[in-house]
Amino acid sequence: MVQKLFWQNPYLAELETRVSSVNGDEVTLQQTIFYAFSGGQESDAGTISTKKVLEARKEGKEIIYRLEENHGLNPDDLVKVVIDWKRRYKLMRLHFAAEIILELVYRQLPGIEKIGAHIAEDKARVDFALSENISRLLPVLQEKAEGLIEENHEIISAFSNEESQRRTWEVKGFAKVPCGGTHLRRTGEVGNMILKRKNIGKGKERIEIYL
Repeated sequence: MVQKLFWQNPYLAELETRVSSVNGDEVTLQQTIFYAFSGGQESDAGTISTKKVLEARKEGKEIIYRLEENHGLNPDDLVKVVIDWKRRYKLMRLHFAAEIILELVYRQLPGIEKIGAHIAEDKARVDFALSENISRLLPVLQEKAEGLIEENHEIISAFSNEESQRRTWEVKGFAKVPCGGTHLRRTGEVGNMILKRKNIGKGKERIEIYL
């Protein structure tokens, strides 16, 4: 099973490690900094031994990387993993912006159901089951989120259950939430955000987040 160093230090952009297994175009690694799509957060982009990673996917506790054809790698080969740091950092910032907005919506509308979320490099979105226009809440959400960001709180990421690889993030005095994504060190890193409402169908509301 791969050791997921993106949890220990999500700011690492390069890593030397060894190949654990090879199955055609797919490889696994002993250690990795390369995040695979999960919880709505898109996969990292990057290379393994200069070969472009075409897909990164989770299978249980393992991560499978599909590379370009004829990669030439074998088990136990020493490889260099490089991720697109600019993309990773933008995903981290948008991810935590979405986490903040989600927690604030839960407080403004107790019992509301989240029905979807996606974190891409250009924007994040959170979808809710809601029959009313959520636009009226955006100024309140913006103000409270900006306050939390300006206060630059520490973000604590840790295992809640290491054996099952369940993790949480916590901002003391604000929230402690289950999440296995890559997280910032401090709320101030999120920066300025813009919130927009989008109608995605009857009984559904979407908040889009831009940085």
